[in-house]
Amino acid sequence: MADKLAARDDDALIVVDVQNDFVRGGALAVPGGEAIVPLVNRLSGVFAQVALTQDWHPRGHASFASSHPGAKLFDVIDMPYGPQVLWPDHCVQGTRGAALVEGLAVDSAFLVLRKGTHSGVDSYSAFVEADRRTTTGLGGLLAARGVGRVFVCGLATDFCVAFTALDARAAGFETYVVEDACRGIDLDGSLASAWRAMTRHGVKRIQSADIVV
Repeated sequence: MADKLAARDDDALIVVDVQNDFVRGGALAVPGGEAIVPLVNRLSGVFAQVALTQDWHPRGHASFASSHPGAKLFDVIDMPYGPQVLWPDHCVQGTRGAALVEGLAVDSAFLVLRKGTHSGVDSYSAFVEADRRTTTGLGGLLAARGVGRVFVCGLATDFCVAFTALDARAAGFETYVVEDACRGIDLDGSLASAWRAMTRHGVKRIQSADIVV
């Protein structure tokens, strides 16, 4: 666990995919996902630089089980860019499920980054798509804004949060995941595996109460 940290002007908070389809009643609800909203809102008031992400898939996206006849939900198939979990249709562009959760603090954000927009490639990370070649430009933007430390929260810990944190670290940012402001899916041990990977690559774990003004 990290010690208490004071928020600095060169910090950025990345709020990952706090969307209707990932909370109670959504197409791919993360258990307890809605419970993080008050914590995320508190954090958004602490950091001077806040970026939000949205999963934003076109209809018929390659990551949807419905796009692969005979496939079952949560099967893993080989795509040209590697293994792909097949998800329920979720966060389809322009739908209520893709919208940010009502009550989420968004006014202070300098950026809303939409990812997963290419029909044939999934994108968990806010930095690099699943082909590991196509960048979103977020790394360069944060660097241009003088960011040195990145704090990540949102949904889900073991997928989009973890990939975002790992790529933030790979881009050279000191990186923290705010554990209690995230929730995980935990698909076949994916949560523990994600934490192991993040720890191995130097991502630090912190609680929201440990971040002070």
